[in-house]
Amino acid sequence: MAFETKATIANFGGKLLKLQHQSTSTGTPMDVNLFLPPAALSGSGGKVPVLIYLSGLTCTPQNCTEKGFFQAHAARAGIAMVWPDTSPRGLNLPGESESWDFGAGAGFYVDATQAPWRGHYSMETYVSSELPAALFARFGDTLDAARVSITGHSMGGHGALTLYLKNPGKYRSVSAFAPISNPSQCPWGVKAFTGYLGDADTDAWKKHDATELVKGWNGGDLKALVDVGTGDNFYKAGQLLPENLEKAVKEAGVSGLEVRYQPDYDHSYFFMSSFAGDHVDHAAKYLFA
Repeated sequence: MAFETKATIANFGGKLLKLQHQSTSTGTPMDVNLFLPPAALSGSGGKVPVLIYLSGLTCTPQNCTEKGFFQAHAARAGIAMVWPDTSPRGLNLPGESESWDFGAGAGFYVDATQAPWRGHYSMETYVSSELPAALFARFGDTLDAARVSITGHSMGGHGALTLYLKNPGKYRSVSAFAPISNPSQCPWGVKAFTGYLGDADTDAWKKHDATELVKGWNGGDLKALVDVGTGDNFYKAGQLLPENLEKAVKEAGVSGLEVRYQPDYDHSYFFMSSFAGDHVDHAAKYLFA
């Protein structure tokens, strides 16, 4: 499962590596970007912690790398960052490219159980298990496998929250920008879950829904930061439903969720880049604890 380095780019005193490897989870080559901060290149022999960023619908590893401006903050904090892709590519499955919110670029960070997606669209396994194992095997002298946090935007915010809630102790903290917080109750989520998981047992969808998962959380303080823009048209349309997540957390008696409603901000990288530093600092608080 060797990585091929497609490009090495100097960036904020560190190096951005554009990588590709063959995935056993998806059966396809997968692109991933890795930022190594200056601290990882200093030759001191110390390992740096890792922040995984999960992207939203339609995105590749390039979008946030080029427009999110996380690297400046990660360089300052001494944190490596990882940007996986959002789905397998090039499978040419029936219906794979018919809509922007399902199929290619829209893997929803679940392991599909329905044909023709089953066996390829296994993004939960890829992101939570296969990719980290491969990265730590290849860059184990630089990346600290014991110190990992996770963040994401929109569909990726859903992925970050659900993977965090399903794997207590795996990640030091979680944060999200405009996450799809209650996917079993919004059009995006219903479409994705119906296609990837089937609708014969919609209760099974709850295993992939942060609002439902948090009801059974027993991992202590959530260590979770969520930002939502009040000018976000997807928020206004009921695709994000952060209030449902807040209500579930409160009713479950769980502490440690901070949801910030940012006046006028939309769903774009203008929003994310404005608060990227806060999310890197949130991760750093726990990665260096």
